[in-house]
Amino acid sequence: MGKNIAVILAAGTGSRMKAGVAKQFLELAGKPLIYYALKAVEDSKIIEECILVTGEDDMQKMQQEIVGKYGFHKVTAIIPGGSERCFSVANAMRWIAAIKQGAPEAKDVVFIHDGARPFLTEEILERTLQAAKEYGACVAAMPSKDTVKLMDEDGFAKETPDRKIVWTVQTPQVFDRKLIVEAYQSFERDLPERGIVTDDASVVELYTDVKVKLVEGAYSNIKVTTPEDMMIAEAFLMKK
Repeated sequence: MGKNIAVILAAGTGSRMKAGVAKQFLELAGKPLIYYALKAVEDSKIIEECILVTGEDDMQKMQQEIVGKYGFHKVTAIIPGGSERCFSVANAMRWIAAIKQGAPEAKDVVFIHDGARPFLTEEILERTLQAAKEYGACVAAMPSKDTVKLMDEDGFAKETPDRKIVWTVQTPQVFDRKLIVEAYQSFERDLPERGIVTDDASVVELYTDVKVKLVEGAYSNIKVTTPEDMMIAEAFLMKK
């Protein structure tokens, strides 16, 4: 029997917030931003275990002021992140590989989710779990509402993809555990030549022949990155 394991990423500095405090600790409707993603995982009937990735200097604060204070019992480990998102995920994949050494054939599923996306729902978790079991790799995503243009090296538009085939990618990004662990092992072996990647699906696309399925997320499943995003998130919470 396998487990469904969530990896929640909260190691960013939140520089675009210009708040002087790590983004995950900013208050959103009276609670820290990171609370909402962890609460969704804690309440989920699907997720059995959670690994929380945060800044090395914030690990004690995360344990005391978030995990302990709000009783997030599914969080079994708080581990340090890296300088970029992909390095934080790589750390988590190494952690998972280590704890799964005694059960390498277990059919675990790993959900990788941005802690700055506070509106994760059980419906999204269910849809992505089903797709991950069927295809091995999937990401929550939504059709783009905007026309997208590709830019040349001089800053001019050079191509306009058909909007019908353009989707914006969200999290969770969900994978067969063995697949994503091995993909990140290949990614780390390829450094520094490879450079950073911005999502986990890219690592699977680069280092495996498994195709990543796009699964409907939600337009409300926003990532809070700027002060304007905080205002939008507060409006969503008021509506709920």
